[in-house]
Amino acid sequence: MFGNKSSRDSQMVVDALIGPQVVIRGDVMFSGGLYVEGRIEGKVVAEDGARATLTLAEQGHIEGEVRASVVVVSGSLDGDVHADERVELAPTARVNGNVHYQVVEMSAGAQLNGRLLHAGTMAALPAPQAVAAASGEA
Repeated sequence: MFGNKSSRDSQMVVDALIGPQVVIRGDVMFSGGLYVEGRIEGKVVAEDGARATLTLAEQGHIEGEVRASVVVVSGSLDGDVHADERVELAPTARVNGNVHYQVVEMSAGAQLNGRLLHAGTMAALPAPQAVAAASGEA
């Protein structure tokens, strides 16, 4: 009757909107909420230490690396995703790149051509050089 919107949806704050007619060629730095309906050809990076949410709308497209606390993808993204807190991949998401996450939510229908890499797991693994040295390989 009331739909199944999560409480997160009602708390979404948009500080900046890149509309569907906009194309940005170059890197974008932001804090707060960034909602992308257009196209960005470059990195999209949240300021260090900023609580930032990047939302890529269904018709939006990003070609480049993405770094933010929370990343919500409904459109297409060509590049790696680095999320300090959470990544959400909607049913219409198309990601070509690796997804580095703490928590991931992937809906049925989302497409990921890359790897899901948990941030804690990567930190726990020894560097390849250390493994080779320990086994006596050169």
